[in-house]
Amino acid sequence: MFDRNNDRGGFAPRAMIKGNWKCSECGVEITELPFEPAPDRPIYCRECWSKKRPPRFSR
Repeated sequence: MFDRNNDRGGFAPRAMIKGNWKCSECGVEITELPFEPAPDRPIYCRECWSKKRPPRFSR
């Protein structure tokens, strides 16, 4: 049913939104996001997001 070799779990690749943003935490430049950012919400680079997000549940 699902192709376990696919990193996206069977989902199609996401379209990336190109622009010029800065990480709200460390200030690094971000040029692509997998979503259209809301002006009133913080944006984090991959490294800062991985530090902030809750740990994933492991089986």
